[in-house]
Amino acid sequence: MAKLLEGKPIADRIKEELKKEIAALENAPVLSSVLVGDNPGAQSYVKSQKKAAENLGIIYQLHVLPQETGEKALLEFVQELNRDKSVNGIIIQMPLPEHIDYKKISQHINPDKDIEGMNPANFGKLVFGQAKILPCTPAAVMELLKESGVDLYGKETVVVGHSEIVGKPVALMLLDKFATVTVCHIGTSKAQKLEEHVRKAEVLIVAVGRAGLIKGEWVRDGAIVIDVGINRVGDKISGDVEFEAAEKRASFITPVPGGVGPLTVTMLMRNLVAAAALNSRK
Repeated sequence: MAKLLEGKPIADRIKEELKKEIAALENAPVLSSVLVGDNPGAQSYVKSQKKAAENLGIIYQLHVLPQETGEKALLEFVQELNRDKSVNGIIIQMPLPEHIDYKKISQHINPDKDIEGMNPANFGKLVFGQAKILPCTPAAVMELLKESGVDLYGKETVVVGHSEIVGKPVALMLLDKFATVTVCHIGTSKAQKLEEHVRKAEVLIVAVGRAGLIKGEWVRDGAIVIDVGINRVGDKISGDVEFEAAEKRASFITPVPGGVGPLTVTMLMRNLVAAAALNSRK
């Protein structure tokens, strides 16, 4: 039976470290959050961000823009935040309305204030192993792997999902630790090779957003399973991995909810503190 890798205890430890770092700063860090429209999921994430920020002594500024806000208007607003020297970090809440291209917006956030690590300049530093600000969910995944005690050097590691938000950056972070990384995606499924790759994984990371995509019986005995997926099935929240069956085979596994989720917001706050320290030295 697998040992649970829970995010909250790790998040609590990191928060205590952050409080010390914040106390050493000349001014309280300022996080500017931009919400376009009234998406319920985005509003829920905003609440958790605000609570985490206030508990750490971070100033949280929420800017709510109308649903009909155009891409040009949002870009202009982002540029205002870039110019505001009191703002240390900027986050654009997802999802954005369909008429706005998030990739274009992220390219215009000042890299030093890009606390999600999604500006191409920060992503490029990730490729070279030089990033100071890491994408939040992949950073949470790496903290959970660190907690398991696994030595990633040479480990057969399979990432299911190749999004810019999770799959691609976490693959780069794993490569930086000299893991042997395979990235699976829709092409893998269409070629009917997903099960084959998953069965080889000593470390399995799944971030697709499809409940039960990975069958528990596919999980290799003793594997470490990090399930990033969050799916609503009826009145329950479940991951991308069949938890009960996988739990019997894995050595470590993240619960959903309670695994990656509690750490993601903490990684965001860690990035903000890093950005504030960086800005203070300029």
